Amino acid sequence: MLFRESATSLANRTALEGRLAELLSENFLHRHGHKPHAAEVRSWERSIPALTHVLVEAGLGEVEMLLEYGLPLTSKRADVVLAGVHPVSGEPSYVVVELKQWSEAHPVDGDPLRCIVSSYLEPVLNPIEQVRGYCDYMVSFNGALEQNPDSISGVAFLHNATEFGVAGLREVEEDRRGRLFSAEQRGAFLDYLRSRLAAKPGATAADDLLQAKVRPSKQLMAVAADEVREREQFVLLDEQRLAYETVMAAVRKARRSNRKQVVVVTGGPGSGKSVIALSVLGDLYRRGVPALHATGSQSFTKTMRKVAGARKPEVQRLFRYFNSFMEAEPNDIDVLVCDEAHRLRKTSANRYTKATLRTGRPQVAELIDAARVPVFLLDQHQVVRPGEMGTVEQIRQAAAEQEVDFALVELDSQFRCGGSDAYLRWVTALLGLEGEGPIEWEPDGKVELLAVDSPQELEDLLNDKRAQTYGARLSAGYCWKWTTKITPSMTSLPPDVVIGDWSRPWNLYGDRSLLGAPPAPLWATDPAGFGQVGCVYTAQGFEYDWSGVIMGPDLVWRTDRWVADRTNSKDPSFTKATPDDDVDRLIRNTYKVLLSRGMIGTAIYSTDPETREKLRSLIP
Repeated sequence: MLFRESATSLANRTALEGRLAELLSENFLHRHGHKPHAAEVRSWERSIPALTHVLVEAGLGEVEMLLEYGLPLTSKRADVVLAGVHPVSGEPSYVVVELKQWSEAHPVDGDPLRCIVSSYLEPVLNPIEQVRGYCDYMVSFNGALEQNPDSISGVAFLHNATEFGVAGLREVEEDRRGRLFSAEQRGAFLDYLRSRLAAKPGATAADDLLQAKVRPSKQLMAVAADEVREREQFVLLDEQRLAYETVMAAVRKARRSNRKQVVVVTGGPGSGKSVIALSVLGDLYRRGVPALHATGSQSFTKTMRKVAGARKPEVQRLFRYFNSFMEAEPNDIDVLVCDEAHRLRKTSANRYTKATLRTGRPQVAELIDAARVPVFLLDQHQVVRPGEMGTVEQIRQAAAEQEVDFALVELDSQFRCGGSDAYLRWVTALLGLEGEGPIEWEPDGKVELLAVDSPQELEDLLNDKRAQTYGARLSAGYCWKWTTKITPSMTSLPPDVVIGDWSRPWNLYGDRSLLGAPPAPLWATDPAGFGQVGCVYTAQGFEYDWSGVIMGPDLVWRTDRWVADRTNSKDPSFTKATPDDDVDRLIRNTYKVLLSRGMIGTAIYSTDPETREKLRSLIP
């Protein structure tokens, strides 16, 4: 939250000082570490006074206004949450308000959930559905609302719009958590606010909301089975919902007009790509629409087969690999959801491929061919292995070569790492992937970050978190050889990762559980995985409460820069033919993946003394 004040106080501040936007900009810079976009500042200057004047006119000047209220465990923010007392029950009452400066907006191709606005290049989510998503999400994660879900309602206030200009948006069903008021409905908006809020102080209700216990985020695998087999488990917000609706609209169009469309969804770690994938797959599965899920990750696919497809073979068959479609008939299925699409390879052929299938055809072309609506979800900064090549431009070009329609949705929210977009920026700056270099970490209250001085201290910390019922995993850069053969004479797993007098095994090789350790694909999700050190290939695509990361000698800090040392990498995918620049980029991407797995906190240890000193200087 950027600012909190009663409606009357805020109206006076705006009238007398005229610096509300400046104040919010200062608070934004302090909290997020960068300046807000100019469009957001303009919205504060114009939209917040419009709402404040309505509240004062309605006699609700004592209602508390929570500006830019941060939704729990995510980087998303609601424009305003009004906190007060219900005029009938006397209980706390909350109204979430989504403010829009639009003068008009129209549905996309008859789909009112997505709308076209002249100031945006791409379709955006209908604000009725947007604010309804905020309400649903807050009920799911805020303890003050969990016991009384009827205490919250949501409205979109389009204070510049005429009824004619937004009539098409009303094709979306309106209810208590999602309603729309235009400028021409000012009187109706006043009445609505008076029906939800009394002319009494709202400070106590605001305190209750802000101090309520936040429930932990629903981790992906914990609800995957119900999502696919039974009912929706996730609340999709803003661009997530837009991506979902874009796919569903493409499905309807393909069935109606026999026209293919490629949909690409791109976003960083924790932006919700896999959640969207499961939501799409689950919905299509329940409707009986032919659809499959594919990845290039053995760990992710096998985990989904185990978790979502337990005791149900037809669900297990929904989860495939990218190289499973070499012999597929064109448009054989309606929808193919390609998750972790940054792991696409040049071709599907490998040394085991039959000679007749070694056509050299690009893997992305095979996947586009296989479905009427191929969906690709990717993060270009998560390419960690030579030969992986899934990018937006490559998929766009492949679609153009096959004369297939193309749609792109970019996710900008953050749901992992406590919803801290500041932490993800810190990681990318630390590793030199974005920005001008490492910056000091400023705690934001959303995620914890620690630097430790030994691997034992790191393990002890994670054990303490596990004793507090948190999940935890320890992972490392690929700097130690991996024992791939366990013999019958062994009574314990070999200690692959050796640092001084501390040693632990890598995650188990293969698909069988041995010596009390789970198979590699289940390392991140099986509780027994804590006893081993995970590598990037078993951690990628997963999340856990606490993440411990060992930075090995393959990436060290020297004076004023990072130095990638390929001689200290034991990754078998790096060969003599892999250029040094590629190795440098892939090693940095590897540590970005490892450092972005933690939902609640991350602790870092480096085997290199100078690098440890650098981390200590950056992490208070």
